Amino acid sequence: MNRGFFKSPITLGLLWILLSLMTLFPVWWMFLVSVRRRVDLFGAPSFLLDTSRMTWGNYLAVLSNPTFQKYMTNSLIIATSNAVLVSVLGLLAAYAMSRFRLAGKENIFFWVLTNRMAPPAVFLLPLFLMYTTWFRVGDWTLFDTRIGLVLLYCVFNLPFAFWLLQGMVDGIPKELDEAAYVDGASTFTVLVTIIFPLSRPGLAVTGILAWVFAWNEYLFASTLTSVDARTITTGLAEFVTVTGTNWGQLAAVAMLTLLPAAIVLAVAQRHIVAGLTFGAVKG
Repeated sequence: MNRGFFKSPITLGLLWILLSLMTLFPVWWMFLVSVRRRVDLFGAPSFLLDTSRMTWGNYLAVLSNPTFQKYMTNSLIIATSNAVLVSVLGLLAAYAMSRFRLAGKENIFFWVLTNRMAPPAVFLLPLFLMYTTWFRVGDWTLFDTRIGLVLLYCVFNLPFAFWLLQGMVDGIPKELDEAAYVDGASTFTVLVTIIFPLSRPGLAVTGILAWVFAWNEYLFASTLTSVDARTITTGLAEFVTVTGTNWGQLAAVAMLTLLPAAIVLAVAQRHIVAGLTFGAVKG
């Protein structure tokens, strides 16, 4: 077959449309389920939206539910706190690794990355024991607390942030630091006035991805929380009961869970592209 066929704009456009449909179809089907009545869900399946049978009752029931509001608030607080903390600590670690002479820093960098490579399920039992037994002050433990999830997500997201920001800080010329030191600037001043402004694209993509990872996480949130700190992803499982599954409200919660992440990614798309390509081409 002619290789030019796969390089033609028409072929590439058709492939792009096909991939887009394959990606968006599950989302569209989930939306259809969320706006249907319970009795309509067990009828003949339809890929089209029948406005005569469309209802927003599932969304109204979910949004008026205090439990859902609590789960959504927990997710927003935990994901945002984790993104800010990971971005700050990742930048500090990347700056120290790039600018300071540290013994065995190559080994340190590799060791940090190995923490991200391990399957999360491996840490589940030790973390459960730590959160329920070891980290105890009187009757207070890290179990079922927002701060507990924020710190835990930092353990898994910080290596990724460190790896991503390391290349960005390395791309900033050291001559800028030296010029600032000659003018009498301190290390903190250099970090705030030079490294931080030039690293903003990387910080943006790091914060966004860390936020999305924390927002979507289910395994640890379902195991290390029970009532107070449960997130919206764990709340999805509450619609599956012994008496049946409320598919309409389950799909409505899934759509509402997807919406914040989609908005964040859409708004910050240009920052993601700039952050991932920063330093890829040097003059």
